[in-house]
Amino acid sequence: MTSSNNMLSRRNWLGFITTASIFATGTKVFGAPAPKAAASSGIYNIRDFGAQGDGVTLDTKAIQSAINTCAQAQGGMVLIPAGIFVTGTLELKSNVTLHIAAQGKILGTGDGKQYYAAEAIPTTGEWTMGDGNVGLIFAANAENISIEGKGTIDGQGVLFKSAVKGEVPPAGISGNKRPHHLLFYKCKNLSVKDIFLTNSAYHSVRVCVCKEVKLDGIRIHSRVIHNNDGFHFISSEHVHVSNCDVKCQDDACALFGSNKYVTITNCSFSTRWSVFRFGGGYSENITVSGCLIYETYGCPIKMRCDHLSHFENISFSNIIMQGVTGPVSIGLGPQRPQPGEVLPKPGIVKNISFNHIRATVVKPLPLTESLQDSKYNAGEMFSCIILNGMDEGFLENISFDDVHITFPGGGTAEQAAVRDVPKVASEYYVIGVPPAHGIFARNVKGLTMNNVRLQTQTPDLRPAMVLDHVKDAALNGCSITGVDEVVRCIDVQDVLFQAPRVLSPSKIFMQVEGMANRNIKIEGGDLSKVTTPLAGAWKEIVKLRD
Repeated sequence: MTSSNNMLSRRNWLGFITTASIFATGTKVFGAPAPKAAASSGIYNIRDFGAQGDGVTLDTKAIQSAINTCAQAQGGMVLIPAGIFVTGTLELKSNVTLHIAAQGKILGTGDGKQYYAAEAIPTTGEWTMGDGNVGLIFAANAENISIEGKGTIDGQGVLFKSAVKGEVPPAGISGNKRPHHLLFYKCKNLSVKDIFLTNSAYHSVRVCVCKEVKLDGIRIHSRVIHNNDGFHFISSEHVHVSNCDVKCQDDACALFGSNKYVTITNCSFSTRWSVFRFGGGYSENITVSGCLIYETYGCPIKMRCDHLSHFENISFSNIIMQGVTGPVSIGLGPQRPQPGEVLPKPGIVKNISFNHIRATVVKPLPLTESLQDSKYNAGEMFSCIILNGMDEGFLENISFDDVHITFPGGGTAEQAAVRDVPKVASEYYVIGVPPAHGIFARNVKGLTMNNVRLQTQTPDLRPAMVLDHVKDAALNGCSITGVDEVVRCIDVQDVLFQAPRVLSPSKIFMQVEGMANRNIKIEGGDLSKVTTPLAGAWKEIVKLRD
């Protein structure tokens, strides 16, 4: 093999330097205009199309021209080089990669007239959720598209916020006319990687009816307007999210409509409201693993299943939650039923698992770096895990394995005395202060708990667990705290406690209420800190064996 084959020739070396320089800066090299080199290499530098990048000039036409030219040439890369490029709505097209260099920034203009609705994206139907069809960058019916690079997309969202409610904001548009950072509809083979998304005017990444989606290494920081959501997935398939950091104001990772074959791994999230929020549709075969959730004051895992919904085969594992409220809420049934309303057949929630989770629950505080006021409800101040079915609706096969949660405590005897918990499946706090400080489970069939530890930082007069109309439950090796009651059972059937351990002095281990209790067993464990193991009018139906 000759030396010429082992090293770059002088001509090739100069060509390499030229291409690299163009790629990084978009400037002319050795006096030669960049367009020819860029076009021949499949790289379309937006400066070659007239973009100024001075942070003042509106560069929408130049950037769109580069995208159009790249698409017409069967695809390639559109380069956003160093500079600040002000723009309105841009449409990304098939086979185009938008690369934002490390010192490059796409800056959404503060002139609302420069944004337009995407006609190809409908505003009615299941997937829309009433959130508009305007994007700073959007793609519809496209395939093989990418947005990548270490650069920034800044939506200047604060300009879309009114100083006084009802007034027109500085940008001149509000509501659903505001642009999302990124909006995709019916796209296939979509990739977004490494970019920084900040100060969105609406949601950051909205993925609707898409297939084969990869989101990796994205940073989102948007806390300038009340519905700064992070990721929104609606009726999409084969979605994979990894290595992302999200700090937002509203839902951090919402899954609405019918999503399936979704993985979310190795990400961190912080928000005022929920992180993983499920609502509507038929969602199945979804895993969330290896994630960190911190400073989240709106229930990290929240699922709302109405009569048209079906949630099945969803797993949450290896998750750390630090400084959260909630931390899990599943509601099955109507959100806010009206008196006398004829309720439809309930939806389905089954095969939901929570494994290897450590959580510290707190009383909520103002969200750091947020421009929004934080107001909290009583149910957020005294939160717990809520599994909330009602009437004919039963959650099925819900499991907790190796789950340790510390709660703030402070619950009162008045709160513990509540028996008539409202039958609503809206926000987790709408039922008011739950009567348990650890788990409130109503209408659950097939509840499994292994190595679950529920404890409080300060005494709480509410029981650790309230099991209300729970059937077929096995609770093994649970370590729990209590003061007056540890566990309250209301009309439960086929419930087995094995090796329970009470962590603090308590008056009663189990309070039994209702006339439909059947086959309750307690085997082994350590109840030495309990004064009375069993209490209630129906305590005799419980079999207690050392």
